[in-house]
Amino acid sequence: MFHWTDQKITVHLFCCVLALSVLRLMVREVRRAGLDMSANDLLHELRKLQETVLLYPSTGGRPRTRRMLTEMNDTQRQLVDLFGLEAFAPPS
Repeated sequence: MFHWTDQKITVHLFCCVLALSVLRLMVREVRRAGLDMSANDLLHELRKLQETVLLYPSTGGRPRTRRMLTEMNDTQRQLVDLFGLEAFAPPS
C-alpha cells in the first residue's frame, strides 16, 4: 500500500474489503452450482480466460480487427455461463 493520507488509506481498505466480499459471493454461487472450487481455484480459472485482438491489414485506411476469446475448458465454460460473462465478451 503506497498511500499516506488517512482518506486514501480508508478508500484502499474499502476497495480491498469490497473485492473480498465479491469474491466470497462468487465462491458461494459456484458451490451452489455444484462446482467444488476454492477462491484461489476460481480466480485461477477466470484468470486463464483471455481475449485476443487480431489485426488484418487492409488496402486502404485502418486495418481490420477481430476480437475473440481464447478456447475455454469445461470449467471455464461453466463459469462464463454461471456469471453471464458472455455479455462482456466480444461477439463471435
